[in-house]
Amino acid sequence: MYKFFKEQLDSKIENHNLRTLREYCPLDAVRVKRDNKEYLMMASNNYLGLTFDTRVIEGAIKGTQQYGTGSGGSRLVSGTFPLFTELERSLAKFKNTEKALVFNTGYMANVGTISAVADKNTIIFSDALNHASIIDGCRLSKASIKAYNHCDVEELKFILKQADRSARKLIVTDGVFSMDGDIAPLDKLYKLSREYNALLMVDDAHATGTIGNGHGTAAYFGLEKEVDIQLGTLSKSLGSVGGYVAANSTIIDYLVNTSRSFIFSTALSPADIGAALAALHVLESDVSVLQRLHENVNYMADQLISMGIDATNESPIFPILIGRNEDTLAVSDYLYEAGIIGTAIRPPTVPIGESRIRLTVTAAHNKEQIDYVCQSLQNAMKQL
Repeated sequence: MYKFFKEQLDSKIENHNLRTLREYCPLDAVRVKRDNKEYLMMASNNYLGLTFDTRVIEGAIKGTQQYGTGSGGSRLVSGTFPLFTELERSLAKFKNTEKALVFNTGYMANVGTISAVADKNTIIFSDALNHASIIDGCRLSKASIKAYNHCDVEELKFILKQADRSARKLIVTDGVFSMDGDIAPLDKLYKLSREYNALLMVDDAHATGTIGNGHGTAAYFGLEKEVDIQLGTLSKSLGSVGGYVAANSTIIDYLVNTSRSFIFSTALSPADIGAALAALHVLESDVSVLQRLHENVNYMADQLISMGIDATNESPIFPILIGRNEDTLAVSDYLYEAGIIGTAIRPPTVPIGESRIRLTVTAAHNKEQIDYVCQSLQNAMKQL
């Protein structure tokens, strides 16, 4: 009965593509412990280092003390805690939109939003390197999906020209792409969306807290009031868990009534909401946090470039392209032995032949740690 599954796993082993779980005990925002050995975490999306920030921890504690450990049900059935309302109002203000709606994860926000706003009568234009949650949302919507080459505005324009002008249209893109770290040309996508009467949606999961003075991709391009749907997560820069959508009141009210991943999910715990709200306040009020992140991003980019590795300071994500799965695993294992967590990213997360080490730097790292990582990476790549 299990022969098929065993064969699939054996195939992954043969292709150096098997995933396994490793258990770590976090010591702080950038250090973890396993088997009495300490490791430097270079694979986290905790960009602002807020998971151990005392202000964020206090927010989680206060939420629990006031509202208990769990929500007890979906928000449409059991009601909405005032803490949810406060967070959504703060997110709407933060994103310069009329309203916001919190989901349980960024994945559920993408799936629930796209499958609600698009249907079989819609054409979706999606960047070829969009996150899996965007891809799955497109599939669930049953819309006609037109993928365009990564950040290729000219190809997108050509595809839009061929489309039925009377059809409903949605252009959707990541803001900062999770595996490449580059920024979508949102200004050009916006112009095309207006020219061809399409909704424009941007996923700011990796852009919130990192670009646009921390406010994301729309803010980076000065388009906060123009982009139709801004989606993000509470689980990366904001150090908690959950996702959100920020848009005008019509779209948010529509999602409350039609988004299945919102309607049929038990609400997040008060601790999650309290932590996210506190982190949002830190991001808005403490400029030193974002400043430290940008300093570290610039420093790491400079170090990698000096080693002959292509790098930019666009975002905290540094893809170290290796190519073959086995070579990528070898580099990852070398880093691991050196006390560094640098995860091997392989297909289907990235295209075949483009396996890589995805390094991320945070506001909590220091220059000595970055130096050690870069030197260890250089040593690892010499072994190939």
